[in-house]
Amino acid sequence: MKPTVALVGRPNVGKSTLFNRLTRSRDALVADQPGLTRDRHYGHGRVGEKPYLVVDTGGFEPVVDEGILFEMAKQTLQAVDEADAVVFLVDGRTGLTPQDKIIANRLRQIGRPVYLVVNKAEGMSHAMAGAEFHELALGQPLVISGAHGDGVRELMEMVLADFPDEVDEDKHHHPKFAIIGRPNVGKSTLVNAILGEDRVIAFDQAGTTRDSIYIDFERDDQTYTIIDTAGVRRRAKVNEVIEKFSVIKTMKAIEDANVAVLVLDAQLDISEQDATIAGFALEAGRALVVAVNKWDNLDAEKKENVKREIARKLNFLEFAKFHYISAIEGRGVADLFKSIDEAYQAAMVKLATPKLTRVLNVAVERQAPPRSGLVRPKMRYAHQGGMNPPIIVIHGNSLDAVPDSYTRYLEHTFRKVFKLQGTPLRVQYKTSENPFDADEGKEKPRAKAKPRTKLPGREKEVRYGKKAKK
Repeated sequence: MKPTVALVGRPNVGKSTLFNRLTRSRDALVADQPGLTRDRHYGHGRVGEKPYLVVDTGGFEPVVDEGILFEMAKQTLQAVDEADAVVFLVDGRTGLTPQDKIIANRLRQIGRPVYLVVNKAEGMSHAMAGAEFHELALGQPLVISGAHGDGVRELMEMVLADFPDEVDEDKHHHPKFAIIGRPNVGKSTLVNAILGEDRVIAFDQAGTTRDSIYIDFERDDQTYTIIDTAGVRRRAKVNEVIEKFSVIKTMKAIEDANVAVLVLDAQLDISEQDATIAGFALEAGRALVVAVNKWDNLDAEKKENVKREIARKLNFLEFAKFHYISAIEGRGVADLFKSIDEAYQAAMVKLATPKLTRVLNVAVERQAPPRSGLVRPKMRYAHQGGMNPPIIVIHGNSLDAVPDSYTRYLEHTFRKVFKLQGTPLRVQYKTSENPFDADEGKEKPRAKAKPRTKLPGREKEVRYGKKAKK
């Protein structure tokens, strides 16, 4: 079991910068603005033969008792409860603050190893940077620079010294699914309903989630990763630089996932932005499940109107399953999870070449591709060219003339026969070259003149119309 290390401290002391350094990534948003990180953020790190989990937390504001800062403090305390060791970061340039003292008093009561780390000490004397923090009574302060990496390895070697090496690390792939949608449609509430705990902040304010939060969990002896993403608004409304970074991270989360769960708000109109977000997932080739949230408290007429709007504006998602749920009450979440499993299995399916070719031949016999001029495309065989999404490559002659309508017919046939529910399917064509057309358009080389045969007894040659001398 990997040890878990939580990074704790007041806002803007460099926790996310250190997190990115430890995980060798840019997974945590970093900007010169306090309060940027709001949820717990997990990542993987390693020092030598010792792997570990590191948790980035929001700025700890222990003196507030309401609002978003209070929710952030609750998340930090829960991360501390789950951790095997705590790294308490303070700012070496700002110096000791009253808030640092309050956090230190809280951490002395948790019964776990706490390491006091003075960050942002680049260019400073280590003795001077750490001197005033002895007052916190948490042992010898460790002076580092998370931005430059000074002292970071020594810190983690000290933190992990009492934990055993773990050589046999689990490297098996497992399903990842991202919760995507517009702001304030209930994505974080759905994440908490799936996990069965208040794992991420669900607050009645659009834009509460700013980062893409990766959470590993187990269900029925199967490991999953769920990704809670920031809400994606129309580009014209995205003004803050931080929110633009959040949108980029949502796009990256879709790329990382195997399945995207599009969350719609049944109490709002289905908008073009919902279709745009679904288009992001389709362009990435990800399997898709649609969750129509806040379905409770709607009358029958409103429900019928919502279904008509979905059929009209999201008709290109005919391959996906739709679920009408209430995340806050947990209704329909179990059935939603079954569809996520089915979509993942369909996206990662392996299709044998003989079976694909047989289905192709039957489809062509039932309806042959239309002629293009004097030529009719001829399809010979098919094989699988990739997964997530499944890609079927068809070989033959004159396949560049196959119309889009016939490609959709083949996609529908393959999806129906192999029961590929929930995943997009891509058909690609590979045309065999005609050997007789290989040299078409090229200048043919001139034929070499045959050497003249010298007749016996003839001692003179004729060159350029003149007699050559002996």
